[in-house]
Amino acid sequence: MPIDDPTTEDIVVSSEVIISEEPTTESVTTELSTEPVSEDEADKEIKNEELPNDDSQKIDVADIPPYSRKPYIELNNNVPMFTEEEKKSTEAFEHYSNLDKLGRCGVAYANVCKELMPTEERGSIGNIRPSGWHTVKYPDVIEDNYLYNRSHLIAYSLAGENANEKNLITGTRYLNHITMQIFEMQVLDYVRAKDNHVLYRVTPVFENDNLLATGVIMEAWSVEDDGRGICFNVFCYNVQPGIEIDYTTGESKRDESVAGTTTEQTTETTTEQATTSDNAATSDSDWYNTKMTFILNTHTKKIHMPDCRGVKQMADRNKLECESTINELIKQGYEPCKMCLK
Repeated sequence: MPIDDPTTEDIVVSSEVIISEEPTTESVTTELSTEPVSEDEADKEIKNEELPNDDSQKIDVADIPPYSRKPYIELNNNVPMFTEEEKKSTEAFEHYSNLDKLGRCGVAYANVCKELMPTEERGSIGNIRPSGWHTVKYPDVIEDNYLYNRSHLIAYSLAGENANEKNLITGTRYLNHITMQIFEMQVLDYVRAKDNHVLYRVTPVFENDNLLATGVIMEAWSVEDDGRGICFNVFCYNVQPGIEIDYTTGESKRDESVAGTTTEQTTETTTEQATTSDNAATSDSDWYNTKMTFILNTHTKKIHMPDCRGVKQMADRNKLECESTINELIKQGYEPCKMCLK
């Protein structure tokens, strides 16, 4: 699609992490870029302006510690960094930064409301190859086989933006289907129930010239109730338990340190079960206190993420789906799987 001449700026996050931001002033539709705009879409009054270039896009690399079992961390005390003026806006808009010189996405920003939500089924996005993309399978590690998804920065369900290369990054299945969905569903449920606006910004974070994002910053603020309904500012790690990833290129390999756990759910009996179940301890971390959907192995007393390979190998009679927190399940005698919840 044609693009107006953008202003380009790389915003440095400390000395190593770069958030690439190249705003566009062109109006963005919610149709595929190869399709004509329908009358319904043309009737949408979607306001598009350049993305702000201010301190709201800057973070300190010290605020993003290395991944350690927690799929996300809170930033700025979980308060998004929108300006006071932005927090008052009830105009529908979408902004998608131009790709940088390495073909990487920048900030995606919208004022999510029912007006932006899709009215038709999502189309194919297989023709998009975001930076760092590799088609690679790990059927013995990932239930749905594939390591990478084409991950929407702003979910299709929130803004109806589908095969837009400015809105798609290479994300692990864990990031796309587990972590980001926690926050996407909060916003989706809120807007559907309240018919309010939610300022929503997703910023992919790349270290130096890496083609694969280290993760994404997700910020949201419900406008009409001044953040009482929706308010978060988190960094979600682009990781996949059981897989080692080279973020420079997107290449990957199995994590040998957890390879030995693959038979645990197949035989459903190990010496580790007897020695570690008594050693499981609760944690004060936000991750351990986050209510999510887990799959429990009632025989081995292990807690699994739904996409863990152990779930696929688990006998149906020992499989139990539940919505709880890790801490609550630990109190019931379960312990986190060392493969998907390491």
